[in-house]
Amino acid sequence: MSQHRAPLYEALAAHRESGALSFHVPGHKSEAQGYAEAESYYRQILLLDRTEIAGLDDLHHPEEAIKEAQTLAAACFGADETFFLVNGSTAGNLAMILATCRRGDLLLVQRDAHKSVIHGLMLAGAQAVFISPLWDPESGLSMGVAAEDVVQALDRYPEAKGLLVTNPSYYGITSDLKALSGLLHDRGKVLLVDEAHGAHFGFHPDVPAPALSCGADAVVQSTHKMLTAMTMGAMLHVQGPRIRRGVVRKALAMVQSSSPSYPIMASLDLSRRMLQEDGRERIDRGLSAVRRVMAHLSGHSRWQARGLTERMLQIGCRQDPFKVALYDVSGRLDGFALKERLEQQGCFPELADPMHVLLAFSLASTEEATQRLIEALERINEETQDEGSGTKPGLGETEAAAQRISEPVTFDWEAIHEGTEAKVTIPVAECAGRIAAEMIVPYPPGIPVLYPGERITERTGAHLTRLAALGSRFHGHDVTASGTVPVMEAR
Repeated sequence: MSQHRAPLYEALAAHRESGALSFHVPGHKSEAQGYAEAESYYRQILLLDRTEIAGLDDLHHPEEAIKEAQTLAAACFGADETFFLVNGSTAGNLAMILATCRRGDLLLVQRDAHKSVIHGLMLAGAQAVFISPLWDPESGLSMGVAAEDVVQALDRYPEAKGLLVTNPSYYGITSDLKALSGLLHDRGKVLLVDEAHGAHFGFHPDVPAPALSCGADAVVQSTHKMLTAMTMGAMLHVQGPRIRRGVVRKALAMVQSSSPSYPIMASLDLSRRMLQEDGRERIDRGLSAVRRVMAHLSGHSRWQARGLTERMLQIGCRQDPFKVALYDVSGRLDGFALKERLEQQGCFPELADPMHVLLAFSLASTEEATQRLIEALERINEETQDEGSGTKPGLGETEAAAQRISEPVTFDWEAIHEGTEAKVTIPVAECAGRIAAEMIVPYPPGIPVLYPGERITERTGAHLTRLAALGSRFHGHDVTASGTVPVMEAR
């Protein structure tokens, strides 16, 4: 099977060129006439928007083009088997957990996990023991979970099915996965990795190693985030005997659409082919754009980018060069204010936190775009010179460091229904000491600050107050807009 092929895209193109008539869904019949002024945007993509008909295969029972495309992807990324995802990494995280945990099972989970991990625990009716990651004191960024904390958690909860980690972090920081996989496998446990931002790992010497090469049993990657697939295009990779693949397939049939997007699936196929044909060269061109902005920031009197600190290097962290955490050394602009200023200049960052603006580059980034970013930063520098020197905030830890390993937390739909009926909202400044009734999720990055049933610490209450004051966006309950936090009714 040639890596230069894109079997699913080729099947779609051949079907289109055959002149076949559509007497099946979708209703647009590959025509954009009903799209009015948007017709020019949609005309071409609708030509590939097909459904499960003869010759185009079926994602939930692949036998032809989709099976070939997934097999080629597995070979490309180093998996035993790869599953295409059309509902993003969210679907992969859900399926990974459902394939690992039965109701009542316990899973160790890195505390700063994406909210989809929590949703997976809810669907499974599983318990979680949260392990707080190490936090770099200089930058306030997460450095992943410590191996000694995992050992302690396994000693305390030997019934745990395994560990789920987020690697890399949203900010591109990776930890020592080989050490984690070794100690987990020695105890017969699985290592599950949410590698949403690392689909390009392993394809260039300047980016970190992929989780599969470090021994992970199941890995979820958002191919659309750092490669070239369409939004919502992702992959779930599995290797070794510890993950029940039949259960994975059943879980994916439950959490993915029965009418998967063929343009998204074809973009996964094409993205894989691109990576194998000239991925290293494309990554190098993207890195050239990053090097240009880093050269400008080097020694700049005001704008700087976070690099690996001495502490991070000591524990084996690496950094994805495509993620640039930019901050204002003078303290005049916090992360949210700098993000707003950049957007006014036509440059839209990935996210902001109280200190940083996160710039996400990729293999498709250009030096022309980088030059516009540099010019925007210099205009912002000139426009804000008279705003006075401010404080220099740090991210800090959002959870109390004293409890590095939590007690088991049960996630169950029944408890969620009960919590919905017995909750009240109170001012965010008064929430410390109360029990959270909902997940509180700043987005991006989509990492919950609070889980249902968790007692709100003084530290977390202060952190939420600050996020709201700075204008952070929230999914679900909007702390910024309402100024409140939902808590369980006091009894």
